[in-house]
Amino acid sequence: MARYKVTVVGAGNVGATCAHWIASKELADVALIDVVEGAAKGKALDLAQSGPVMDFDLNIQGSSAYDITADSDVVVVTAGVPRKKKPDGTFPSRDELVKTNQDIVAQCVRQVVQYSPNSILIVVSNPLDAMCHVALHESGFPSQRVIGMAGTLDTARYKAFLAMELGVSVRDIHGMVLGGHGDTMVPLPRHTSVGGIPVRELLAEDKLQAIIERTRKGGGEIVSILGYSGYYAPAAGTVEMVESILKDQRRVLPCAVYLNGQYGYNDLFIGVPAILGKNGVEKVIEMDLNDEEKKMLEISAQAVRDVVAVLGY
Repeated sequence: MARYKVTVVGAGNVGATCAHWIASKELADVALIDVVEGAAKGKALDLAQSGPVMDFDLNIQGSSAYDITADSDVVVVTAGVPRKKKPDGTFPSRDELVKTNQDIVAQCVRQVVQYSPNSILIVVSNPLDAMCHVALHESGFPSQRVIGMAGTLDTARYKAFLAMELGVSVRDIHGMVLGGHGDTMVPLPRHTSVGGIPVRELLAEDKLQAIIERTRKGGGEIVSILGYSGYYAPAAGTVEMVESILKDQRRVLPCAVYLNGQYGYNDLFIGVPAILGKNGVEKVIEMDLNDEEKKMLEISAQAVRDVVAVLGY
């Protein structure tokens, strides 16, 4: 069996948990990178020491130097700063946050591309859709090799909330969330089923709409409880994408992908269902959306355009 390598840029909660689950599934050797000296090295060493107990046998390294990332098959970019209070008690504007993370992601991408010119980039940094544009611009890669992780996370939250409400296994919930990552995401109850049964036959409309709203605010709910962003579900959604690519599973997963005419959009990263395989995005699947769904997708697309406009590309 081929031996793969995955680089994870950013050894914070999301990045470290990605590395953990990549290792636990024994998907690939892992290179963990972080600008904080010792952060990646220490976590990588700790994770490697769990191998004899958890029964995975991989090469796991951590560093602040990018030479350890050479010849990676997939690079996961989680680096960036969260939106937090400034010393004067105010919050940075959206534009300030976008420009800050643009600089961080741009630097990271330039360095990983230098060492792994044939890799596939999975972007997790926020604001997600805009940072995909940064990765595409800085890498010079074909668009099918730059993918954003958003839909897999939003869909997982949607399915989890439905399973909780209905008292059924999450394995029997089938559905998808489209659009940008955030309040303008587009859950599709018309395409949601439970064991093949349309969800609206099992759930009252007001409860369904409450779940959709909870899905849109899912990240904020975690922050309000913990005081910081969630990381288990984001990492799980990322590793699902990594696995589909490395194993050429051709899973149909909702991801932020660069559209070239699909759904009527051009030159824009939007969350839509895509087949993920060894080449990255193998195909974008165009769903037959009704007028209401198209309207919601356009609102989401406009929100992405507004943020992308700040980048200056």
